[in-house]
Amino acid sequence: MKQSLPSLRARLRHAGVILAVAVGLSITAVPAHAADTGTLSVGTAPATAAGEVDYTVYLPAGYDTDTERRYPTLYLLHGRGDTQAAWQQVAGDLDEMIDEGQIQPMVVVMPDAPWNDRGNWYTDSLYTGDASTGAGVAVETALAADLVAHVDATYRTAADREARAVGGYSMGGAGALRFALAHQDTFSAAIVLSPATYVPQPPPDSSVRDYGAFGVENELFDADRYTALSYPASLETFDPALPVHLFIAVGDDEWANPDPAQADHDLDFEAARLYNTVRRAPGITAELRVLDGGHDWDVWQPAFREAIVDVSQRLRTAPAEGWDAELFGSTGDDRAGGIVETADGGHAMVLNLGADWDGYATAGNMDALVVRRDPAGHEVWRHALASAGNDRAYGVVTGADGTLLVAGYTRGDLESGAANEQDDGFVAAIGTGGTRAWTTQVGDPAAADRFYALAADGAGGAYLAGYTSGSFAGEASAGDKDAVLVRVGPAGDVLWSVQLGGSGEDKALAVTPVDSGVVVAGVTGAGMPGTEHSGAGDGWVAQYDEDGAQTWIRAVASPENDMVSGLLTLADQTVLAVGHSRGTIGAHHLGDNDIVVQALDQDGQVLWTTQTGTTTDDRGVSAVAGPGGGATILATTYGAIGEPHGGVDVAAIPLDAAGTPGAALQLGSVERDGADEWDEANLFAAPGSAGAWLTGLTFGGVDGQANAGAGDVFVTTLPVTSDPGPSGEPTDGATDGTGGTPTSGDPGTGGGAGSDAAGPEPGGDLATTGAGPIMIGVLALALLGTGLALVRRRLLLRGA
Repeated sequence: MKQSLPSLRARLRHAGVILAVAVGLSITAVPAHAADTGTLSVGTAPATAAGEVDYTVYLPAGYDTDTERRYPTLYLLHGRGDTQAAWQQVAGDLDEMIDEGQIQPMVVVMPDAPWNDRGNWYTDSLYTGDASTGAGVAVETALAADLVAHVDATYRTAADREARAVGGYSMGGAGALRFALAHQDTFSAAIVLSPATYVPQPPPDSSVRDYGAFGVENELFDADRYTALSYPASLETFDPALPVHLFIAVGDDEWANPDPAQADHDLDFEAARLYNTVRRAPGITAELRVLDGGHDWDVWQPAFREAIVDVSQRLRTAPAEGWDAELFGSTGDDRAGGIVETADGGHAMVLNLGADWDGYATAGNMDALVVRRDPAGHEVWRHALASAGNDRAYGVVTGADGTLLVAGYTRGDLESGAANEQDDGFVAAIGTGGTRAWTTQVGDPAAADRFYALAADGAGGAYLAGYTSGSFAGEASAGDKDAVLVRVGPAGDVLWSVQLGGSGEDKALAVTPVDSGVVVAGVTGAGMPGTEHSGAGDGWVAQYDEDGAQTWIRAVASPENDMVSGLLTLADQTVLAVGHSRGTIGAHHLGDNDIVVQALDQDGQVLWTTQTGTTTDDRGVSAVAGPGGGATILATTYGAIGEPHGGVDVAAIPLDAAGTPGAALQLGSVERDGADEWDEANLFAAPGSAGAWLTGLTFGGVDGQANAGAGDVFVTTLPVTSDPGPSGEPTDGATDGTGGTPTSGDPGTGGGAGSDAAGPEPGGDLATTGAGPIMIGVLALALLGTGLALVRRRLLLRGA
């Protein structure tokens, strides 16, 4: 039943609770601009496991007029000692963010939890004693089950887990975490603010012990009961088939326990422990924010604003489009190792297998298996690059006369099959009949050496890029790890090699040929020789001539963490450097990591920079050329660049020749796709006659195929376009190239591009620095080859 807010206020006053009335607590929230506003009203769920449950409900603007619409639902749990009134202050935030398109309209339910003198911790208490706080109550069942059923029956909500989230602060943060992990069939996401959770047990002076929430019979607190209801116990029974996303936030000025032995129970420490635990659990993705402030609304309100954007873009009231790709995998933890189209229109893919697969018995911890398939997808042959150690491929390209060149690293001997103590980089040639022509294995015998990228050199050989932690080919080490660039000839002989690095950890992650030689790129921990170090990790790009002499080097960097992970040479010899930044390389930083694409001319000068993505974690990985001088950028995203599918998705973003983004495609399973648990990308793209081939890691399944165990490998195709928008009309260009000048040979100063271009669209939808208004209509695309259907989400990109 519904009540007016005044009647609830009267009942709370009668109960001795003072209700503070402020702007944020008014019935109708009014933002700063003239816009439609939602309404707050009160209701009661009459028959729950805890008796009547009072609640406040926020109904968005348009709820009463758009009578056919079903809405997602967010449940917000208050902290110990507070009431449902506490959360009413976010009504104005909801109005503003819905009106500006940052979040979708939603029904928000704020239940009152008065039991055990408001210290119930949202559990089903087993306490039956006579403490002044009262006997235990089944609060968890009352709210997570009975209240949800009441709300779905009373309001026009979408009665599905993918349309529901739960949030809370302090005790309510602990409750939100419990509800999300223990009630996966009900909730798909949670906003967990300053959660009062402790592992393995709360400190002796914690109020968790005082109210009977974790009590049994006459004992107010029972350690075994606490353990049974803790999040580590929930993770033991967590079902990865029902993925959950957690947004965790905490202040950096939380109360510090004066007992050093209990310091790891300070809530900022516990929040970090929670994040680092759940992000490693299959089926869970997580974000962590540490804000300036303590255990109060100075932290919770801004955290809520960021969290609701993150969570809103994951909630859906209708099923997402299916993922019609092919899935390959063993019962072990597998990774993609590259893909390339063959001359007959078929393809060769590389599977890095963690266990036996399809009649193939692995020789070691991981084997690289090259599988050649005809245009119809039938296997022609397979060839193993394997030893008793760990063998992993990082790319495959076509060499002379259709020979396949595969590169990566091995902790063994690929000729004898024996295991070694250290990693070596390798490149191998496999003939058209599936027989190995040669193997080149190189590196410092006493150190780790790996190749992370390769490209055909146009003369039957290849360029290889990676790192060494020792002395590669006799060159002295400059620091922790040094980047390595190697050229091999058609017979596998090393023509030359370069070891390049500073005092930190340096890696080469991408390589591409150009008419005048080769371009290589990667990440550096303390700056590369010839560049100025800008932040914790800098991206860098360098060009070498055909004989291995450096012609220029530049940084692609901000004061924050940056990386270049992919390179693409266009027909006019422009090189696109693809990566990500946690800072500003384009005009503006959008949130967490952003996708960064920088176009460089043959002299290393910046032509334009595009920084794009959502407010969540987005990372550029690689690119394939498109029509008209454009390209399609392959990326991973936690957000909604297109239509989100869950976990981490793969995104394909077309750029025109000026760097302007077009309508993005987002594909994936309900699980993590394209990146591993540590957000390291595992994604390869290659041009094809009917679009582009795409292969990568997935922890989920595809239509008609379930995941075989841990990480599997997907293969699909997608169309390649450089359309800047549905109308085909150009939008405002990307950031102009006004960055620093690259160093030519000798040490000097490098830098990225900057601009005063238009700002980003706040919120989770695709935004880009320097982009003007772009309206992307809802459009279904049938992907070529495997018929992958993707839905383009309606997005609004706003300029200044």
